[in-house]
Amino acid sequence: MNKYAIIALLVISASCSKKPVESAKESNVMLEEPVLKAVDSAAAGKHEGLALIEGTDCLTCHKVDARLVGPSYQEVADKYTDGDIEMLASKIIDGGKGNWGEIPMTPHAGMSKENAKKMVEYIMTLKK
Repeated sequence: MNKYAIIALLVISASCSKKPVESAKESNVMLEEPVLKAVDSAAAGKHEGLALIEGTDCLTCHKVDARLVGPSYQEVADKYTDGDIEMLASKIIDGGKGNWGEIPMTPHAGMSKENAKKMVEYIMTLKK
């Protein structure tokens, strides 16, 4: 057999055996922390904490007045006091499990303590 034919067969067989590249691979990279634009939240008449909540994944698991995956914000406000703001802000950043059942709250390690506190301050305004 001709040496060029052998090389062509090797190239063809090598190119046919490659696995397709997975372009939609999952990643565990943290999303960037939401940036609050003071003009936007003030113009909309929103509490800064609510604007931050709306810019994160929080509403995937929590609602203001009904349980979803986690407790409603009203339930959180009713259970805790303003003295718990630091602790609750830390829970947003570090995550947690056990206070509201067995489903853990995912950590938001990229969240600043200041923004987490603003979010908790908004939640505490929902106290009945």
